Amino acid sequence: MDSTISLKRIEIILDAGKLQDLISLLEEAGTRGYTVLSKASGLGLRGTRSPNNVVWDEGNAIVILACKEDQASKIVQALHPKLKKFGGMCLISDCEWVEGPPISY
Repeated sequence: MDSTISLKRIEIILDAGKLQDLISLLEEAGTRGYTVLSKASGLGLRGTRSPNNVVWDEGNAIVILACKEDQASKIVQALHPKLKKFGGMCLISDCEWVEGPPISY
């Protein structure tokens, strides 16, 4: 397919209270774009998390980005030592970016 570019997709799920720390880390690693999904729910080490729970202050956030392999390596190197502090999880997979408007990878 010559209308796509092979990239790495990174998905990070973390406590929303650590989101700004993660964004700072991504910017320091030279990340040019990302998407944040707020108020994510699910089941993990901290039990069931639901944004509908009135005692749940901040909840989880999901950060999704696509980048070249060398950029993904920089992000992983910066993120790995902080994952325990951030909590949550990080997934990396291969993906194809469909060429369109100017890209931010």
